[in-house]
Amino acid sequence: MPDEALAELIVALDGAVGCIADARACAADFLTRAQTDHGLPVSARAMDLAQLVVSELVTNALKYAPGPVLLELRVAAGAVEITVWDTDPTLPRARATDADRVGQHGLEIVMAVVEGFEAHREPVGKRITARLALSDSPLPGLDG
Repeated sequence: MPDEALAELIVALDGAVGCIADARACAADFLTRAQTDHGLPVSARAMDLAQLVVSELVTNALKYAPGPVLLELRVAAGAVEITVWDTDPTLPRARATDADRVGQHGLEIVMAVVEGFEAHREPVGKRITARLALSDSPLPGLDG
């Protein structure tokens, strides 16, 4: 049985000017409410990374898929799941590292900061889910 969500939000994005910034703001507001309403520990790092991941995933969806985009934020089991649905069925692929490439590093960035990443085709389009811990984990070998 999947973890029951402590908090959840679904937002439809139409691609209008400013909607990527709005999506980041939704993520920040959502995690702030998770802290205040549910008493969940949300580190500053988790807050920043969640906004970064939302920005990258929504930007890619708006850039490569025609039509609407849905953003779902869900807190369960000490993590935030960020899901973006779009109308393009093509699953994303991280490109090989290339220091000379300008742009197109969004998926590489996401993969570097998340704990889990899934991409699934849907009857219409695809669904991308990234998972981030809400609190910072201590680094191995460091004592306090």
